Amino acid sequence: MNPRLERVERHLRLYEHPLVEFSAREDADAIEISLRPRFTDPKVHTYTFELHSRDLDDPQFEWMLQRHIFDGLQDYFIEMFVRTPQHLKENRRRELEGKL
Repeated sequence: MNPRLERVERHLRLYEHPLVEFSAREDADAIEISLRPRFTDPKVHTYTFELHSRDLDDPQFEWMLQRHIFDGLQDYFIEMFVRTPQHLKENRRRELEGKL
């Protein structure tokens, strides 16, 4: 097994979140981290990001990984929005149909 992947997996086991599961896998020259919802309904995509050599060799690896996880969680939850005020045209249509 890849020692870099083992290192990432070991650190991911230190994180526990009630809504999201974390996993890692090799992906070419990088390690791909996946954030996957623990729930099945509604259906939500899996969020991924990669750690490259510069990340894996960083002397502050643990903090760098935490920053990537926290940034990824923020991005992931924002991507889960089904509708925002920026969907003004859609919101107006739904209001007229009585669905809001």
